[in-house]
Amino acid sequence: MLQLIYKRSQSMKSDILSGLTVALALVPEAVAFAFVAGVEPLVGLYAAFMVGLITATIGGRPGMISGATGALAVVMVSLVAEHGIEYLFATVVLMGIFQILAGTFRLGKFIRMVPHPVMLGFVNGLAIVIFLAQLKQFQVADADGVLGWMQGQQLAVMLGLVVLTMAIIHFLPKLTNAVPSTLVAILVVTGVVIGLDIDSARSVQDVLADMTGNPAASIAGGLPQFHIPMVDINAETLKVIVPYALILAAIGLIESLLTLTLIDEITETRGRGNKECVGQGVANVVTGFFGGMGGCAMIGQSMINIGSGGTGRASGISAALFLLLFILVGSSWIEMIPVAALVGVMFIVVIGTFEWASINLMRKIPPSDAIVVVTVTVVTVITDLAIAVIVGVIVSALVFAWKHAKHMRIDTSIEQNGFLKVYKPHGPLFFGSVQAFRDNFTPKFDPQEVIIDFANCRVMDHSGVEVIDSLVERYEKAGIDIHIRHLSNECIRLLEKAGSAVEINRDEDPDYKVADDKLG
Repeated sequence: MLQLIYKRSQSMKSDILSGLTVALALVPEAVAFAFVAGVEPLVGLYAAFMVGLITATIGGRPGMISGATGALAVVMVSLVAEHGIEYLFATVVLMGIFQILAGTFRLGKFIRMVPHPVMLGFVNGLAIVIFLAQLKQFQVADADGVLGWMQGQQLAVMLGLVVLTMAIIHFLPKLTNAVPSTLVAILVVTGVVIGLDIDSARSVQDVLADMTGNPAASIAGGLPQFHIPMVDINAETLKVIVPYALILAAIGLIESLLTLTLIDEITETRGRGNKECVGQGVANVVTGFFGGMGGCAMIGQSMINIGSGGTGRASGISAALFLLLFILVGSSWIEMIPVAALVGVMFIVVIGTFEWASINLMRKIPPSDAIVVVTVTVVTVITDLAIAVIVGVIVSALVFAWKHAKHMRIDTSIEQNGFLKVYKPHGPLFFGSVQAFRDNFTPKFDPQEVIIDFANCRVMDHSGVEVIDSLVERYEKAGIDIHIRHLSNECIRLLEKAGSAVEINRDEDPDYKVADDKLG
């Protein structure tokens, strides 16, 4: 009993310390994504707090961190620019409703359709995106506000602090796991900069000043206030917000469920996809009513959390509460943190996220899978994660269809002294294989009686049903008696032109469903 209590207390300690680490890394990213979306920094910070707190409490994946993300921000920017922030809040509420419906109707299971090559490309592409995003911190604005790369001493100090941060994170766990190495690295590097009075080291406050153009910019604020979006509820408003809400809901769920799957693999546990959909939806509905920009799972922060030992719900909850604490009373302390420390943390995340084994794997897997991995990686970097995953699934589906289309073969035999020909197709009959199936039949040269035996062939979709109908019509026009055996009851009901040509045998005919709208 005492051992169990000790184990739980250690787990709680790891979750809370990991949550503090994550909260420190959340601040600059939430602010940056707010500016991408064209809203005030507090709108992004409030979203990170509320979405993070609610999903950690009722979501389907303990240890996963959610908040404002770049994938959603790039979609929001045009909405805010054209219609204003109130339309954004209304859209976030509707986005959350769509996500709740997705979870209620158990659509989260469709994440299983994402093939492993797509997951590899997703992870690698995301690592590259995170890396490229950190390079912006190596740029500074000149007197005219034009960004340029750091040079001289400033660059040397930045690189030195980044390397120091990464070294602490890498080597400290070899000495002790009492505290998260990431948190220690941030505190040590901050102490070094303050203690040595290194003026050239950029801080979080410097980044805020560059983003806002205000030297006195701060993350300080009060509690989120309940606010009903000030938009007219009519057809015109819905015409504006519904398309955005659908896109945001889809992007948010895809990114969240893929992150959930990745954490499942790392922790060797199983999250609940449909519950996560509902959790994300509730979080966004609440965020929309409290002045937040909405959000979804954040893979970078989730990797920091898991790597720091935060695998329970307390890690996400504490991260959100620490973030709120920073906003209310700790802004001056957080703004002193050197950006180099946070960049070093994210570089470690990049190294840990990228699937380095996939480089050697590319020579061993089929070329089609390698193409999918590269395609998803490139599209992720060029566009965003959701589009990349959709493209990857489509390419994988087309490759799958092409491969299985080649599995269709038909055996033939002549019986009854040449008066009967039997066709025995083997393999799946679907849209990809119907042409190969059709080309094997020769009504002009067949005898007076023909049998098509589907005992070893499964009809997968309406294209398969349609080709059977058209085949029967061809044989009837040629004046040949045709018999069809061993079709499922579903196929028989869908056939319109076969009619009496179908032979029904309740004991031998298969029983399976055909994917067809007519069955819906």
